[in-house]
Amino acid sequence: MRFVYIILDIPPSNNQFIGRNKRWQYQDAKKRWADLIRLTCRPKPPDPLKKCRVHLHYTFPDKRRRDPDNYSGKFILDGLVKAGILEDDNFTNIQLILSAEFGGNQKQTLIEIEEVQKVEKQ
Repeated sequence: MRFVYIILDIPPSNNQFIGRNKRWQYQDAKKRWADLIRLTCRPKPPDPLKKCRVHLHYTFPDKRRRDPDNYSGKFILDGLVKAGILEDDNFTNIQLILSAEFGGNQKQTLIEIEEVQKVEKQ
């Protein structure tokens, strides 16, 4: 069983792009996050993880109300696939877990990836 741990900044909320006619800004942000993940994930596994549990734990510096669907991990998951860490980010390959804590001094995303034999249904 393999594990991957990554600590990054918090990616942009989906609200910054959805319904705002910002296609090019979205594509630029997606590419920046893919590059950031590729550079951060070193050494990467020799082959992409096929079945895994991906836990995205956000630490927000304040207690503002935030919806989990706006932090679904789109930039992170796509970056992990592009970097060769995950084989794919579909439901067959990953179990996605989102969590958050608020009011800390840090602003970060802890990404924990655990290889599993099969993806559990919830």
